[in-house]
Amino acid sequence: MPRTSALELPGCPPMRALTTDVLGLVKVVEARGKSGIPKVVDTWGAPDASRCVLAASFADDEARPLLAVARKNSLVEILNPLNGHSLATIKVGESSSSGVALEEDPVVGLHLLKTKGMELSTRLSVLLTCTTKGKASLRSIAIDDTSAESTLIDSPSTWDVCAAGKVICSAVDTDEKYALFGGKGIEINVWDIDKCSKTWTAKPPRSNSLGIFSPTWFTAATFLNKEDHRKIVAGTNNNQIRLYDISAQRKPVISVTFRESPIKAVAEGLDGYTVYAGTGSGDLASFDMRTGKLLGCFIGKCCGSIRSIVKHPELPVLASCGLDSYLRLWDTRTRQLLSAVFLKQHLNNVMIDSHFSAEDSTDKFASQANNLQVTQHAAVEDAVEDDVELLPERSKKPKKKELKKTKKKELKKIKKKSSRNEVEEDDQANENSHALGLSEDENTDELPGLKRRKSLSERKERDPSRKLEKKIKIRASNERIEVNLDPKFLRLKDIKVMI
Repeated sequence: MPRTSALELPGCPPMRALTTDVLGLVKVVEARGKSGIPKVVDTWGAPDASRCVLAASFADDEARPLLAVARKNSLVEILNPLNGHSLATIKVGESSSSGVALEEDPVVGLHLLKTKGMELSTRLSVLLTCTTKGKASLRSIAIDDTSAESTLIDSPSTWDVCAAGKVICSAVDTDEKYALFGGKGIEINVWDIDKCSKTWTAKPPRSNSLGIFSPTWFTAATFLNKEDHRKIVAGTNNNQIRLYDISAQRKPVISVTFRESPIKAVAEGLDGYTVYAGTGSGDLASFDMRTGKLLGCFIGKCCGSIRSIVKHPELPVLASCGLDSYLRLWDTRTRQLLSAVFLKQHLNNVMIDSHFSAEDSTDKFASQANNLQVTQHAAVEDAVEDDVELLPERSKKPKKKELKKTKKKELKKIKKKSSRNEVEEDDQANENSHALGLSEDENTDELPGLKRRKSLSERKERDPSRKLEKKIKIRASNERIEVNLDPKFLRLKDIKVMI
């Protein structure tokens, strides 16, 4: 059996996220309380593979939010993201030519534009859709909150994005005036939504040094800056991230190659130059598109292809989901995983409700902040008390060490004193013996060499010549006196005198 270990994740701040999957389910994930562990609080719909969600759009309005979902059966359903009630259902492709079956031309691009209140209970929603064959349509729908009925205000405005190829990705700028489309065999092109006219088309880059030309295949695209629609970031199937500047040129300004898997999802940052990209092999990284530099990869790899990335508009939190059935929340500052939720089905879209904390948990935020401050103060007080309690115990240890040191010093002093006393006694005995010998001898002028003695420091040093000491016996006044003499200081004169 393989060894498995549970990861302890730090948790995330209070937030609310919506996910869609291949079985047509919409799941609501919320993180509440101090722990900040996200949990599934609600599931909308019944599992049905024929109602698989292909695209989703979330109108993050504080007063009246809306959620639009495009399904595999060519139905676009508008839901209330607070309770999951269906507000409107639209059949896409009814007014189009009958030459193409609806199942063969599903919706891949879906965007909810700004809503305008017509009455207290009725509002106008503008819906932009695009199919894989490049059939784009713009329609206005009046939604009644009191009932599930919707009325089409005007006939939809339709146009063809491309003559050939397959549309895969689309995006709308913050001002909702321009939209971009791209895909397999379709270069990135920008359209004016109000005029339904094309304003710009990208040009493919040149072939490489070997003369190999990479075919056009865009898998993800977005506007880099919310305030400037002229900068576009797109991911390709040949693992490239390209930056286009409409005001500069048609070819990419910067092209970055990342790993070896196709770029499946791209999301822009709040600063206007950071881009988050997810690959088909589960790699997630951030780039600085001013220079094309890789800022870093997010710690921990997903087990499946990443299909959707979204950045929280206020908090430093990034949400990602994919084919590994996990919703992951990351910290954009440290690029570490905050929390992960297993949702059982393959996920294809994730959206964040930025007004969840402002509406439902402002008091909780304040209470959490107060609790954090209280806990911090309590922790500091406990630490101070612990230090105060531990102070006498800590002060005893250095006293013991000092006592040991002082005892050692006293012992050393005693030893030194005893050694000095012994040396002095020996010196006195030697002096007395020399005095006795000199008093009985008559030739005292020729004995200066016998009086010479080594100093204490010289005696302490061990000299190998001391092994060659000789004992000379001197007879004087019928007494035997033994004197240890070093041969270095002996001379013939002295020996003659002594004999």
